Amino acid sequence: MLLSQLLKKIEYCGSFTDTEVEHITNSSFEAREHSVFVCIRGFATDGHVFAPKAYDAGCRIFVCERQPEGLPSDATVILVPDSRRALALLSCALYGEPSRSISVIGITGTKGKTTTALMIKQMLDHAGIPAGYIGSNGIQYASKRMDSKNTTPESHILQYHLRQMANEGVRAAVIEVSSQALKLGRTLGIEFDITAFTNLSPDHIGPAEHPNFDDYMISKKKLFDEYPSRLVIANADDPSTKKMLSDCTAEKRFFSLGGRSDFTATNIDLCRTSDMLGTSFICNKKDGALPCSLSVPGEFNIHNALCAIAVAKAFGLSDEQISASLSKMKIDGRFEVLTMPNGACFVIDYAHNGLSLKSVLQALRKYEPNRLVCLFGSVGCRTQVRRAQMGEVASKYADFSILTSDNPDTESPDQIIDDIARQYYDPDSYIRIPDRREAIRFAAEKSERGDIILLAGKGHERYQLINGRNKYFCEREILEDYINELTYSAK
Repeated sequence: MLLSQLLKKIEYCGSFTDTEVEHITNSSFEAREHSVFVCIRGFATDGHVFAPKAYDAGCRIFVCERQPEGLPSDATVILVPDSRRALALLSCALYGEPSRSISVIGITGTKGKTTTALMIKQMLDHAGIPAGYIGSNGIQYASKRMDSKNTTPESHILQYHLRQMANEGVRAAVIEVSSQALKLGRTLGIEFDITAFTNLSPDHIGPAEHPNFDDYMISKKKLFDEYPSRLVIANADDPSTKKMLSDCTAEKRFFSLGGRSDFTATNIDLCRTSDMLGTSFICNKKDGALPCSLSVPGEFNIHNALCAIAVAKAFGLSDEQISASLSKMKIDGRFEVLTMPNGACFVIDYAHNGLSLKSVLQALRKYEPNRLVCLFGSVGCRTQVRRAQMGEVASKYADFSILTSDNPDTESPDQIIDDIARQYYDPDSYIRIPDRREAIRFAAEKSERGDIILLAGKGHERYQLINGRNKYFCEREILEDYINELTYSAK
């Protein structure tokens, strides 16, 4: 696309010689010939400082909020009032406004985004509607799976993958829309077909995220105020829903547990087999009752399923298609269950703050375990408040805790564990094992029939962040290796 055509989408000043643009980025590591480098002022660094590095990589076009220092005279500098907004709109234009080519479903909320989004994707795929996904569990479409640094990637990455999805024949894309993405304008230019709200509770509040709960809520609310869609689906049981949708004019459908909504769950029952913790319920809706079974526990997952069912019905899926898909549902790192040869049950989940950990432990307690054990840590170099919250929750709702590491980065794992351990009044109710691999093996070795052991915090992640580097780490593989060792030694 010619630069002149691209710039029609934004407000700018600056002169230029028209040239072909093939690529757009805000990372000097990705800059190359025929790139546009957008200088963004971040929380820790200022992209304007890296403009000379992008120039050295072959880039000659720079979109900036101020004149960068050190650029040679043949560099084209386009000045804009807001470079983040410019990055989003320019990316949308460069990749041909891809959200007009596929149906985009946007889901926001504090909890449940990942599970709900992947439920929707799997339902649509099962029904023969090729679907893509972008969120905490990465980027998935066609046969491709890629990691994502953020729940909602930066705008140029979003637009690129939406274009690739359209080119691959994907008909619907499900996106987890985070509060940060909405606040920073990463989703600008995307036309949503359906938007959904799961729930709201205090989270992501801190110096590098949201200064307070109001800012967090207002950011979430942008999805329904600033992105018109044909349909909004929302949780009638959450007290924030009324305020969240107060200025939304789209058609609305609601889901709830036991209340009067468009999609209501009744006859909720717990299911436990040798390799599954699940639930069953009846989804009551306008066109009849739908019996459902889930291979994941917890009432919050019924909320997630109801939201997914509402989206599936909006796409015309039959009850049979929905029921069959739900019964086979598996989601990486979200209540993944692995049973030991001795009958103990391990659950891998992403719960990484006090509220989510409480929800998971309360859900697991209802399955009446012999012992409920919680293995967890907290991220280093930030989230100090979460440490106290998680320690308080685990000390109250688990029978025993194993305090370990969870992406300590450059902070001392022992210091992080100290912050958590202050919430425990009984020194016999927990053990400290900083090495997470050793902690998992300890949990496996000490497990007994009927125990439920929760591995909280890592979920789908396949790494440990230590001293600024990601080191490969997969909890499921550690458990599987242990099971294989037991099987081999028994022969």
